[in-house]
Amino acid sequence: MNVCVYGLWHLGSVTAACLAAAGHSVVGLDENAEVVAALNQGRAPILEPGLDALVAEGLAAARLRFTTDGIEALRTAAVLWVTFDTPVSEDDVADVDYVTRRVAALLPLLSSGALVIVSSQLPVGSIAALEQASGRSDLSFAALPENLRLGKAIEVFTHPDRVIAGVRHPDDRERIRALIAPITDRIEWMSVESAEMTKHAINAFLATSVTFINEIAMVCESVGADAKEVERGLKSEARIGPKAYLSPGGAFAGGTLARDIAFLTELGDRFGSHPHLIASVRTSNNLHKGWTRRKLESLFSQLAGLRVGVWGLTYKAGTDTLRRSSSIELCRWLAEQGVVVTGHDPAVAVLPSELGSLMKLGASAIDAAQQADALVIATEWPAYREVDVSALGFTRERPTVVLDPNRFLSGLFESEPMTRYYTIGKGAP
Repeated sequence: MNVCVYGLWHLGSVTAACLAAAGHSVVGLDENAEVVAALNQGRAPILEPGLDALVAEGLAAARLRFTTDGIEALRTAAVLWVTFDTPVSEDDVADVDYVTRRVAALLPLLSSGALVIVSSQLPVGSIAALEQASGRSDLSFAALPENLRLGKAIEVFTHPDRVIAGVRHPDDRERIRALIAPITDRIEWMSVESAEMTKHAINAFLATSVTFINEIAMVCESVGADAKEVERGLKSEARIGPKAYLSPGGAFAGGTLARDIAFLTELGDRFGSHPHLIASVRTSNNLHKGWTRRKLESLFSQLAGLRVGVWGLTYKAGTDTLRRSSSIELCRWLAEQGVVVTGHDPAVAVLPSELGSLMKLGASAIDAAQQADALVIATEWPAYREVDVSALGFTRERPTVVLDPNRFLSGLFESEPMTRYYTIGKGAP
């Protein structure tokens, strides 16, 4: 099948490469000439395990190419697959118009009978608005909400639990079924609006689960309970289960979960339903983001002049993106307090210019932690588990504070006599 994938950042480059690997003829389209040029040389715009190799494989097999020319990209396309990573502001407000304006401009170029699939995160009702804006009854529209997971994007795309598919007409089911047949036959069919709403509901449920267990963890710290033991008890309950998002730790970061919380809150307010529980999730999560800050303030009489090492700067292990990283937010705040910050991350070789004046970048994890009064474990890179603690220069006489919200390195530090180890959901050591 001839497919044009429109929007080539994380979601789009993964979608294009995986569809080509599934045997389709794919043209990736984006207005960013630098991104397109790099992809045509086999370099994806973002670090994702296996993605560069998969792109190169598609190029070599002549099943995949990239362009900035919309007319060329759509000349033979039976499917236009919209895959923009919807921009989100620092306040979790999505720039929906950024996506819909670009898609609307391409619709007149599509051949009669083409299918438009939208996977970008947009509020429910966006596809209906695009249908109306197109003024074309000869186009079909469908919703296949994205299921992108940083660091595991290819695995999740090629081996999904199931695919949510919202369609208008029975004939569109057959086209979508044929399109993803090499990937899966597990499809949950529903209306377009239900598919859009399902994506909101999934992310809102996950966000609510995260904030719920973190509120439980805060109480655990006060009463002497261990939130990890409570987690085990919850997940052994048949009505909850072992895969529930109920691991006490840091607040959720980035725009993905927060974006759908904002979508649902705005939609509820617009139509008068006022979803109070969903709206409160953001408030709770924002308060929980301050756990590390509050812990440092409670442990040290003053922060100015303090030396703090930060292990992990990216949004998530397995990627190189710093945008919306809670670790970077913490580093900015520490610098504002007069703290001397040294960070390290396996995927960050050079700090962006705006961060260079606020902190230093250690040559290694050991370099970032040496001489530190406190060490914060911010991003869970597996390489940190291999660090030789004896090389960090910590002393018994003045144990270094280690703040590890998710207990990622408890095996290294929790019983280490040269550290004072603190984690979310457990009382003082």
